[in-house]
Amino acid sequence: MAKSVLKILIVFVIGMAGGIFADQVNWPFLENEGTTSPVYVTEKKEITTYVQENVALREAVERVEKTVIGVKTQTPTGEVLQGSGLIVTSDGLLVTLASLVPRGSDFYFYVDGQWPAYQILKRDLENDLALVKIEDGGLSTAGFADLTKMKLGERIFLVGMDFSTTTPQRIVNDGIISFFNENSIKTNIFDVSTVAGSPLFNIEGNIVGLNAVAEDGRVSTIPISIIRPFLGL
Repeated sequence: MAKSVLKILIVFVIGMAGGIFADQVNWPFLENEGTTSPVYVTEKKEITTYVQENVALREAVERVEKTVIGVKTQTPTGEVLQGSGLIVTSDGLLVTLASLVPRGSDFYFYVDGQWPAYQILKRDLENDLALVKIEDGGLSTAGFADLTKMKLGERIFLVGMDFSTTTPQRIVNDGIISFFNENSIKTNIFDVSTVAGSPLFNIEGNIVGLNAVAEDGRVSTIPISIIRPFLGL
């Protein structure tokens, strides 16, 4: 009788131990209904992708931020215009919007902490572009994007100048391409009017175009395919 009771106790203990062990082990060949493991895996992938994208964006901003310049203009009527522009050659060629540098006004260009002397070389009023030469050299530049490879939903960012502080500061905004063709690019970015003239970059840090800002704050872009012939590059 004692032996029978002992056998029953041994079987019972082994059964409990097996149950505990099975509960702790995730058997890959068994369905575990209600398990949250796939959710954890998905969340981990999403977090990893998010971090990678943010690192890529931060590194791209760091590469191109010094190519962005500030533009400040006082018109003959006393109106003050503020915006941004882009360094296109290391020896001092800049491009900005013609609407930011109307004829007969006083212009100031903020380049890497300085306000250098300048010369307006030409304007294209139809495409709202102006080419400027400053007396400076050794300037930072960025490459041009290949718009034939651009896709809807592609991540992009702008870098502009903010004149609301005593010393102009660079500002960044990012979004995606919502529409494009050879003559126009639209984004889902909204921003203040002073980012007018700011360059738009892809996530690789290449120039996509130059930005204009509508009255409602929506940012659209003059594509580099129009800007390059104007620059003669």
